[in-house]
Amino acid sequence: MMDERWNGKRVTILGGARQGQAAARWLARHGARVTVNDRRSGAEMAAARAALADTPVTWVLGGHPLETLDATDSLCLSGGVPLDNPLVVEAARRGIPLTNDTQIFMEAVPCPTVGITGSAGKTTTTTLVGEMAKAAFGDERRMTEDQSSSSVVRPPSAFTGGNIGDPLLNYVNEMQPGDLAILEISSFQLEQMTLSPNVAAILNITPNHLDRHGTMEAYTAAKRRILEFQHKDDTAVLCRDDAGAWAEKKSARGRLVTFGFGPLPAGQEGTFLADGILHMGGRSVETALLRREQIQLRGDHNVMNALAAFAIGFAAGLPLDAMLEAAEDFRGVAHRLEFVRERDGANWYNDSIATAPERTMAAIRAFDEPLVLLLGGRDKDLPWADLAALCRQRVDRVILFGEAAGKIAAALEQARGPKTFTPERCQGLEEAVRAASRLARPGSVVLLSPGGTSFDEFRDFEERGERFRKWVSELS
Repeated sequence: MMDERWNGKRVTILGGARQGQAAARWLARHGARVTVNDRRSGAEMAAARAALADTPVTWVLGGHPLETLDATDSLCLSGGVPLDNPLVVEAARRGIPLTNDTQIFMEAVPCPTVGITGSAGKTTTTTLVGEMAKAAFGDERRMTEDQSSSSVVRPPSAFTGGNIGDPLLNYVNEMQPGDLAILEISSFQLEQMTLSPNVAAILNITPNHLDRHGTMEAYTAAKRRILEFQHKDDTAVLCRDDAGAWAEKKSARGRLVTFGFGPLPAGQEGTFLADGILHMGGRSVETALLRREQIQLRGDHNVMNALAAFAIGFAAGLPLDAMLEAAEDFRGVAHRLEFVRERDGANWYNDSIATAPERTMAAIRAFDEPLVLLLGGRDKDLPWADLAALCRQRVDRVILFGEAAGKIAAALEQARGPKTFTPERCQGLEEAVRAASRLARPGSVVLLSPGGTSFDEFRDFEERGERFRKWVSELS
């Protein structure tokens, strides 16, 4: 069915990666006249152009000429495009409305939605909630033909995506009212959104992406938007143990469900940990879920992610047996404390997703073994002092690489503690892997948890993690 809101509209999509491609396909299918603008050259965009070869699109490449806006009714931003991009600034000056693929999806989706955001843990939590929903609805989107009416009938399905995997805009035309859509939503996407999910979760708000947002106030305001457009029949899910997330309870418009390690406050619904057992409580009912050791993932932060997933599943009405089945079987997500191999008695872990010092601190606390830590990448204008102090308490050797190496080294020099290592400096990650292989000892853990982004050396954190796995597997 044609969405008449876009029919004939001139839409410029800023950024031609997967989010921009999903928006281009959907908008063109619904009658929009689509232009894709990307600063990269035609050669660099060859794969994107091939992916959209069957879609009527005008390409403007190699820069962001302001005259592009002369034929634009709406500007659609990909997640990596900052609001201070000159084309975005000029669009705002001209009164051209901004949107993005997630906003367009929320305008079109026919079924209930779950949205999850946070500074850390959102991909693991979103993936686990998705597995819970799959266990409830079934893995396959089975479609059977009703011969008498020729209508298509299938059981309810769960769709998981958003900021992870495929943008769900690619699948919105398949969705039916009985389905459930589960989205990871970043602060970048939230900046343009004026709709909120039916169940909206904020896992935590700690310093992150300040190179993009500028201040913690602006970053927090972006996260808050996931709640601001909810209605009284919707549900907010917040962490009681995180000051940033908990401060947003004032923004809840309807039902409130909470999660945290500590006891569930009187009158609240949510999850908590007691005597080593995860519990769900509320409405005068308390249910034991599973023992802490049944969670297959390392670290307190992953126990918190499991508590969050149960709270979100509870808020979304998922059956308890399906949530338990998924949680017990869940083995985590690639590049998030992912076990790579054992070599000469040392275990190697890939935590390439750690692109902020707070995430690296959580990874360090997941281990009791002697640690060889690989730190570096590109800095996001975040503070390193707390991580440096923790390294002096818990880490045996530090290997620095990438653009942020000097800034991290300075923080380590200022920090005090029982660990008196001198950090080793390397040019890039491959050299850091070789250095770690020399320093690792039987019984130790070698941990890639960089604390910085990957963009000084790699396309994204996934490529960084994949290269790390390759180089570690090739060690003799």
